[in-house]
Amino acid sequence: MLVPEIIFESDELLVIDKPAGLIVHSDGRTVEPSMAEWVLKKYPALAEVGEPWISPQGEKILLPGIVHRLDRTTSGVMLIAKTNEMYRYLKQQFRERKIEKTYLAWVYGHPETSSGQVVAEIVRAEIFLAAAPALENPSVVAKRATTSESKKGWAARSTTIDDRRAAITIWQVRKEIQDKRSGEPVSLLEIKPETGRTHQIRVHLSSIGHPVVADHLYAPDRPSLLNFQRPALHASSIIVTIQGQPQTYQAPPPSDFPK
Repeated sequence: MLVPEIIFESDELLVIDKPAGLIVHSDGRTVEPSMAEWVLKKYPALAEVGEPWISPQGEKILLPGIVHRLDRTTSGVMLIAKTNEMYRYLKQQFRERKIEKTYLAWVYGHPETSSGQVVAEIVRAEIFLAAAPALENPSVVAKRATTSESKKGWAARSTTIDDRRAAITIWQVRKEIQDKRSGEPVSLLEIKPETGRTHQIRVHLSSIGHPVVADHLYAPDRPSLLNFQRPALHASSIIVTIQGQPQTYQAPPPSDFPK
């Protein structure tokens, strides 16, 4: 079983490095090890912390102290509350966008600029595609609805930074290289999402033509470069204010990230 690594622990807070491939909690449809099960086994008292999730099948699934999530295929740092007071505090911090998260991602191509910002609403691909004929520029729709063939997942729709529906992602190039086998250009980006929508980083990077390497959902027809067997996305750090002091917790790049 894949096991999280403990980065930091106190009486109120647990910070872990989740390995890629480990689901945060059961989806109610499949039986497999999860991070939530690991937490409950190691910290049984956390069964009383937080709020359970009711699956579409009506199953009550415990989320012990879990205040945010990472995709199954994404590695990196996560916060887990060990008390209900800390749980409510962290939830509020996330709602008010006071917690700063930084990700690393290997993407296809070399961006034309060294940094940028994506402002686009995240919508279900089916809804996005259905709305396409009504939009001013259908060609933009075709480009941004990166899941047009499978009609799965999410897509980006243009909006303004003042729109409450807007999702905002800031990125900066950290390295540009070529894949050794194919010679294709790839870039390492540092990414700071200012909002926390479903698949936000993956959708936004796909929408600007630089999807995450080996992303089976948003770049299904692209070759898997740099030997990645999963989307090349890692939650590298998180900054949260605890007792009035900003605390930074970091998870080093995993072993499948090129050095």
